[in-house]
Amino acid sequence: MTRILATAAVEFRIALRNRWVAIAIAMMALFSVVLSAAGSAPTGALGADRLSVTVASLTSLAVYLVPLVALLMSFDGVAGEVERGTLPLLLTYPVTRSEVLAGKLLAHLGVLGLAVLVGYAIAAAAAIAVEPAAVQGLPALWRLMWSSALLGAAFLCLGYALSALARRPAGAAGLAIALWLVMIVLYDLGLLAAVVADGGGWFTTQVFPWLLLANPADAFRLFNLAASEATAAAAGIGGAANAIPAWQALTSVLAWPLLALALAVAAFRRVTP
Repeated sequence: MTRILATAAVEFRIALRNRWVAIAIAMMALFSVVLSAAGSAPTGALGADRLSVTVASLTSLAVYLVPLVALLMSFDGVAGEVERGTLPLLLTYPVTRSEVLAGKLLAHLGVLGLAVLVGYAIAAAAAIAVEPAAVQGLPALWRLMWSSALLGAAFLCLGYALSALARRPAGAAGLAIALWLVMIVLYDLGLLAAVVADGGGWFTTQVFPWLLLANPADAFRLFNLAASEATAAAAGIGGAANAIPAWQALTSVLAWPLLALALAVAAFRRVTP
């Protein structure tokens, strides 16, 4: 554990020096303030408190922004060490490759968690200041916070895996952006096209729910909307959130970081100094 914490401390200082801490916090704070102001407009129509509606909007923000920030922080986690020539030196220390990745993950997750905490706290403070009864939505906000950290951990580990496979920062960056486009944008568009073509048949009723759970971003969104009083604010995904049990979405959210970390460790072990 000492070796992991030492690695994490070094990586966190590097993140501070590269302005990743400031960038991540600024991005989350800016988008949270905008969504807090714009997303609370339908509060009366939905019959939910202001913070619950804001949480539904923040869920949609986190699905896009958290994976993107995670991949941008992690894409050169291994490839950068290879290109700078520091990997051979790093591996001479009494630390295993899995401990190196664990240290990087801990540091980057700390940066991401700090950004999420600041952004969501600003949104909550704005909602409660306007409507004191919005404190009823604090449990939903807390659930969103820790599940956002799990989502970020999954994509951080996927970024390390791509970084180890590419072995060059430029290639790793391209793979990271491609992964984000496929898993966050194109995946849902493909499912939507398939559902429309199926017309409520076997694919829609039997296969579609499992494909949603197979994507960590969709599982994250389903888990947070399933227990929300403002599900209607999320448009089409609201129906799926009501149809899929929350425990299944939670299982996917919990399993993905472990699976992604195993993939990253396996890929890193194949990298030669």
